[in-house]
Amino acid sequence: MFTRLRSDIQCILDRDPAARSSWEALTCYPGLHALVLHRRAHWCWQHGFKWLGRFISHLSRWLTGIEIHPAAVIGERVFFDHAMGVVVGETAEIGDGCTIYQGVTLGGTSLYKGTKRHPTLGKDVVVSAGAKVLGGFLVGDGAKIGSNAVVIKPVPAGATAVGIPARIIPSKTGESPDVAAPESKFSAYGITQEVDPLSQAMRGLIDNASSQEHQIALLWQAIEKLSANPAATDCVPDDAARKEHFEAAKLNQMVGK
Repeated sequence: MFTRLRSDIQCILDRDPAARSSWEALTCYPGLHALVLHRRAHWCWQHGFKWLGRFISHLSRWLTGIEIHPAAVIGERVFFDHAMGVVVGETAEIGDGCTIYQGVTLGGTSLYKGTKRHPTLGKDVVVSAGAKVLGGFLVGDGAKIGSNAVVIKPVPAGATAVGIPARIIPSKTGESPDVAAPESKFSAYGITQEVDPLSQAMRGLIDNASSQEHQIALLWQAIEKLSANPAATDCVPDDAARKEHFEAAKLNQMVGK
């Protein structure tokens, strides 16, 4: 028990620069208190003391602002950061090393008892503030859920999900840095450099349009050079066709490149 508690405290110190000491983490972090109480509630639930498990869960919600059903399965080194308003449903499973921020809901979309209604988070998943993960599907290892995203379908390992409903951005290598390189730095709130698929698409269109304008300008310049008769340049509509006016850098800056 104390080994697991030390591991929980250490993960707080590793992921939250505001935590100054183990004593502060032990006494002032409601996410840690919710985990400790949940383990008691989960033990009661597994051993047939259903009401007692629910009562401990209710007490934990009142004390910490974090609601975790006693039947939920939570792995090691899970960090509920701030975590006010977090809801974890009955059949939810949270893998080792996950980080969950405030306002997150791991909810279900089915009303049938005895079924897998809530999501399963793999290892090292980051679920950012306000995100809703709804349904009995898998969020793969190292995945990241953006703030306020509404996820209603599986997320592959290492991918990022953003938007309402969430759009999936695959990782470049098929795995996130957290999976491929455990020594890499923790990504607070799941922030990455490329998180918006619409911005990525816009940047691609801008770059393509800029490239096409450059090629057109080069073609007109080549026509002028190849023409032996200066009068032949009359076929060129005007000087604008020979120069590039597409402001790709400015447009890329507007979409966040």
